[in-house]
Amino acid sequence: VQIGIRGSIYEPGEHDWAIAQGIRIIYMEEFVRRGAASVMEEARGIVGDTPIYVTFDIDCIDPSMAPGTGTPELGGFTTREAQEMVRLLDGLTIVGADVVEVAPPFDLGGMTALAGATMMFELLCVMAKSVQAARAPD
Repeated sequence: VQIGIRGSIYEPGEHDWAIAQGIRIIYMEEFVRRGAASVMEEARGIVGDTPIYVTFDIDCIDPSMAPGTGTPELGGFTTREAQEMVRLLDGLTIVGADVVEVAPPFDLGGMTALAGATMMFELLCVMAKSVQAARAPD
């Protein structure tokens, strides 16, 4: 599942391969229309109990809040929306996660580093909560 795909440069057919592989792409326009809870409910339904790896690409956040990336694109998530989506991963079987595309040379005032560290912390918290729940006595 890819959430928040946007941009002014993609061509018709650019995502055909991903879609043919069964990847659900939720474009930013759809996210805005539906909201985080609805989108994440669909994503959770798709992955079910399958172990998943989460990659958080920092350029999904609007460059007004995370400018330090090599591919800034207007119209992204707010940091609050991003946190909400990560928190809505609670209960999924996340076996690993990363935060990518933080580019310190472009990071004005460390805003992107803070956003990236916060998203990684949120992912680790969701993962730790899952491990803790699995270890809890019945």
